[in-house]
Amino acid sequence: MDDAPTKDRRIQKTRTLLLEAIGALVHEKPYEQIVIKEILHHANVGRSTFYEHFRDKDELLSGAMRDLLRRSLNAGSTGSRAERMLRFSRPIFEHIEHRRNAAGLDTETRAKLALHERLKSELAQLLLGELELAVRECTVPHGGMPNELLARHVSSSFVMVLDWWVEGRSRLTAAEVDSLFRALALPALSQALGR
Repeated sequence: MDDAPTKDRRIQKTRTLLLEAIGALVHEKPYEQIVIKEILHHANVGRSTFYEHFRDKDELLSGAMRDLLRRSLNAGSTGSRAERMLRFSRPIFEHIEHRRNAAGLDTETRAKLALHERLKSELAQLLLGELELAVRECTVPHGGMPNELLARHVSSSFVMVLDWWVEGRSRLTAAEVDSLFRALALPALSQALGR
C-alpha cells in the first residue's frame, strides 16, 4: 500500500494550519510580537514539525502572503488580458474588509507598514512571472515597458491604495476600493499588454 498520497495530504494540511495561524495572529497583534510558540499553539503542531516546513516566522509569513496571492490570481476573471492580470485585487480587498469588520485592524502603523512592504514584494514577484508569461503569449507589441518596472508599479499602487483605505478608515467597500485601484493600474497594464 502506497502511503505517499496520505503523507502528501498530511504535509499540505500541516502547511495550511501554519499558514492560517500566522494569518490570524497578524490581525491580533503586531507581527514583531508574535513568537513561534504562539504559532504552534494556534496551529496545534509541534516545534519540529514547524521547522520541517519553514525556517522561521518570516518565511511562514511570506508563504502565507504567496498563498493568498496565488489563490487570488487563480480567481476567475473575464475581460482583457490586462484586466485578468488584476484578478488578485478584489479577493484581497474582500479579505481585508472581512478581517476589518470581524475583528478590526488596529495593527500598529509601523508593523502594518512592514507587512505591506512584504506584501508589495511578494506581489511584485508573482506579477513579474504573470507578465513574462503574458508577454510571451501576446500577439501585439509589448510597448517597451520593462516587466519588472510594470510589476513594481502595479504592486506599489495596490499597497498604496490598501494603506490609504485602511489608515483612513474609509467607509468604502472592497468593491469600491478595488475600482479605484484598477483605475490607477489598468491603464499601464493595458498599454503594455494591449487590450
